[in-house]
Amino acid sequence: MVHPRVYEALSQPVVGHLDPYFFAIMSEIEESLKLIYGTTEGITMVISGTGSAGMEASLANFLEPGRKFAVLANGYFCDRISEMGRRQEAQVVRFEKPWGATFEDQEAAEFIRREKPSLVAYVHAETSTGALQRGDRICAAAHEVGALVVADCVTSLGAMPVNADQTGIDIAYSCTQKGLSCPPGLSPMFLSPKAVAWLNQRTSSPRSWYLDLKLIRDYTTTSHRYHHTAPISMFYGLHQALAVILEEGPKSRWNRHLHCHQAFVDGIEAMGLAMHVPEGHRIPTLNTVVVPSGIDDAKVRARLLAQAGIEISGGFGPLAGKVFRVGVMGPLATEANLEFLLREFHRALAAEGYKS
Repeated sequence: MVHPRVYEALSQPVVGHLDPYFFAIMSEIEESLKLIYGTTEGITMVISGTGSAGMEASLANFLEPGRKFAVLANGYFCDRISEMGRRQEAQVVRFEKPWGATFEDQEAAEFIRREKPSLVAYVHAETSTGALQRGDRICAAAHEVGALVVADCVTSLGAMPVNADQTGIDIAYSCTQKGLSCPPGLSPMFLSPKAVAWLNQRTSSPRSWYLDLKLIRDYTTTSHRYHHTAPISMFYGLHQALAVILEEGPKSRWNRHLHCHQAFVDGIEAMGLAMHVPEGHRIPTLNTVVVPSGIDDAKVRARLLAQAGIEISGGFGPLAGKVFRVGVMGPLATEANLEFLLREFHRALAAEGYKS
């Protein structure tokens, strides 16, 4: 759900993409993102493009043909990042687990030490499954072998801690339409000092001109030399969304989402339903509920939309027809909204024959 103050910001008069006011807004956005990403050492920047642009920028800038790229694969977006690695002509190696499972510290570390890649990728919060992946041991093992680490924070940034410095992440990307409560269109990124140093020492040009991070950073923070026509209104929206988060306080925001997640799980279990991901490994903002036997998830979702104006998603890939995916984040993460959601969800299930 887009925050009302973001809608208001989107309606403000548009300046040019080389206007000093735009660069002042950009500077404030980058400083706010440091607090949201949890960094005092690294840099932040924003890509004009959705989260997938941030994903591709991460690989285009930090992979070169023939380099080994290790992916901890347990969901749809791990598969997407693997495909992007192949298109960069990297040597992609994967440690695979079922969708919804997570990687234990020791097994992840052993995989990285054995493969000795130059770049490692994992998904912090896997949107397709609802699984949350710890990254500290992944990062420690990667750094032992001289590798950098990419973390997909699309579903986590803005709604739960990322702790980039503490975890040891080198490159991270996200989107604006989930935890930041904006429309889609931008990809906020984080680079550690190690990543910045590697990028500055790179002698070959990235295959993508548009996603060349050195060119983008020069445009937004250094020379302000024209690189591309930035979507000004989207930056207005992100600027205001970050202001909303900082006014609430990041810790208060994380706690609010965690409280609503637990209340959601309690409500689901009270209906006799089960969560797909084990406790302790769940994303607070993206809940995956197992579809009861004999129930058509598409009919339940259609009924919920028609009767209450509530849209939830189904599973895809191996989880098609097996889970409901329910986002509870941003302005929606309140007790009143949660009570409404649970009541209407139970009503839709009952109408399709579910008996709790």
